Amino acid sequence: MRNKNTLRIGITESGIRHDMCNPPDLATCFRMVKDSGIYDYLDKTPSRDVLPQYVRLSEQIGLPILAGGWWYTLGRDEALLEDNLRIGAELGSLVHNTQIMMDHAEGRLVTDAEVADAYLRAYDLGNTVGCLPTFEVHINMWSEDFRRVAKVAALVESRGIPFRITLDHSHVIFKMDNPREQRVFGLHEAIRRGELTLDPFEKGSIAAQWIEAGWVGHCHARATIPNNPRNAWAHHPSVDKLPSSLHPRHTTGRGVQYPFIEPAPGEWHSAWDERKLEPWKEVIRHLLRYHLANESSPLRLISTEFIPGTDYGAGAKYSLFNNSIACARWIRAEMGRQLPTFPAE
Repeated sequence: MRNKNTLRIGITESGIRHDMCNPPDLATCFRMVKDSGIYDYLDKTPSRDVLPQYVRLSEQIGLPILAGGWWYTLGRDEALLEDNLRIGAELGSLVHNTQIMMDHAEGRLVTDAEVADAYLRAYDLGNTVGCLPTFEVHINMWSEDFRRVAKVAALVESRGIPFRITLDHSHVIFKMDNPREQRVFGLHEAIRRGELTLDPFEKGSIAAQWIEAGWVGHCHARATIPNNPRNAWAHHPSVDKLPSSLHPRHTTGRGVQYPFIEPAPGEWHSAWDERKLEPWKEVIRHLLRYHLANESSPLRLISTEFIPGTDYGAGAKYSLFNNSIACARWIRAEMGRQLPTFPAE
């Protein structure tokens, strides 16, 4: 059955810049996205003090804000999550990308039950106001142990509630062929035993499981490659700032972003090879095939997310916005290539 639901492409606000350190003013951001002719929406949850500016510019320039997101520490930020869901609804956003940190406010790891309970509370409110939560797969979050996603999903679905994630598979792909990163949460042992497969070209890969389960309600598209180079041009201020004793302690950026287009000399710290992007691209292809072939697919939005953070692009000289546009164009072209063949209706 062919999915007739429109799939829209947007961009996260932090990717709307050419200079990593100098974002344009807000009005210019809106105009850049609109004038690109490639994007359908902006991805942003503004704070309440600047919310009127976003509403005004969205209406003036004709660029909706269909998604947003923020990060939360359980035991501290529950009220903030509730308010951000309401802000999303006021903006007309369909989803709120919800990042739950791996550590509870008490300083321990959050449990699966706590994550599931947080999801259920957020879903109840989001379903009421019209902006649904999608819990993100992300490093430094509860979901960096990828095996936990299915466990939380089972807890949520046992209550009769659909479970939805934001798929940011860059956090999976960069751990491929990466012994240091695979040691986080002991994933290397699960990989060795054949219990966890990262490679999307292999049967039963973890991203394929999430897609085929129908959990992907939102996608963040930021390119990376297996064993992505660490970000040698950016450092965390202190190892003590990192979120957990289970996190690999080092100040250098972990490296979860690879340029989508070839950087000019001096724009990036490492060699660039387009062929290495294929595993990342394959997950997008799988996601598009699933969505286009399944009317029950909950996916409505894909946001490009090339960002300037320490673990991502900080210190580099290439244009985030140019890479975002190139990625969005590739996704749109791939949507056409992945269309299944159906009999005449």
